[in-house]
Amino acid sequence: MNIIQQLIDFILHLDAHLFSLITDYGNWIYLILFMIVFVETGLVVMPLLPGDSLLFAAGTFCAGVVQHGQTAELNLWIIIPLLCTAAFIGDNLNYYIGKNIGLKVMQWKIKERQIVKQSYIDKTQAFYDKHGPKTIILARYVPIVRTFAPFVAGVGEMKYFKFIKYSVIGGITWVFALTLLGYFFGNLPIVQRNFETVIFGIIGLSLLPMLIEFIKAKVGNRK
Repeated sequence: MNIIQQLIDFILHLDAHLFSLITDYGNWIYLILFMIVFVETGLVVMPLLPGDSLLFAAGTFCAGVVQHGQTAELNLWIIIPLLCTAAFIGDNLNYYIGKNIGLKVMQWKIKERQIVKQSYIDKTQAFYDKHGPKTIILARYVPIVRTFAPFVAGVGEMKYFKFIKYSVIGGITWVFALTLLGYFFGNLPIVQRNFETVIFGIIGLSLLPMLIEFIKAKVGNRK
């Protein structure tokens, strides 16, 4: 439970935590950000790591953030290709796990608790049923589904060429869109004063497609 609380605190106070990481670790922050995006994208056991909000925050720091007279800044021309690469490699690893290990991951447990929930697989499969291969692109903007989309593509033995085409498009557009959004708007005074609310908003918007599908399913079942 303590780990979950720390994760929630990290997500909701990304600006403060990123500022500390940049000032404390210097250029090592690039490796840290790479690993977060890679793990969230590439390992089905880590679907709750920040994705959209992290990219927005990283973009904000690319424009430079000043706190208590100290400046923390990232290089935009390093961040964008670096995180695109992390997303691409993560997708490939996840596809490989799905293709070669498949649903055996459902048997993985820690302290008798299932690591990969069946509900996550079901939600991703429903996304595929509706959107087809384009799910690899669209899922980039939906937490949890983003993590499981390449895995399910591997399980379903989607042709690798088709998968990689959609993966590259999805990864590049996702990183560019959210990082540049943070770069151009993250340092606006109103955003800085309400950074936590903005993060909530980004998370809410990214969860909206899943909420809409859930409501449609409930309404459909009642009919």
